[in-house]
Amino acid sequence: MWSVAPLIATAAAISNGVGWAVLPVFMSGFAPLLVFIASFVNPNSYWKLERFDYFCGFCSVLALILWGITRQPDIAIIFSIASDGFAAVPTLIKSWRYPETESTTPFTTGIFNSLTSFPAIQIWAFSAYAFPVYLVVINAALSLVILRSKIKLLFIKK
Repeated sequence: MWSVAPLIATAAAISNGVGWAVLPVFMSGFAPLLVFIASFVNPNSYWKLERFDYFCGFCSVLALILWGITRQPDIAIIFSIASDGFAAVPTLIKSWRYPETESTTPFTTGIFNSLTSFPAIQIWAFSAYAFPVYLVVINAALSLVILRSKIKLLFIKK
């Protein structure tokens, strides 16, 4: 789901006239797609899905279906953000419970990737800035959740 929503948001933004500013949004969908494909090649990779993961996946798919019904670029972006957000919830929970199982590298890279959208925006329209703003927020949240135990240790040592 982390690839589908940004790729749909990319298509919606392009259809609404957004230019190069949409490239970081595209990359935020393309990179997880590569990870998904690589997971089939890596014999050590595994997925453990629970009921809540399925619920979030259902909500994510529902958001995409609702976008399909409306066919409006701005609505597509809103539902793509909702879809991506629901897809992020299981990772946020896992990162909160087991921060040692995640790396901040993809998420901090995602922050900087998303920030590159803003200088490229030529027309400040919702379709140009909404998904990049969301990506900065969700990547920052994931990074902070993973780093929280290390940050807490820094304050405790003082």
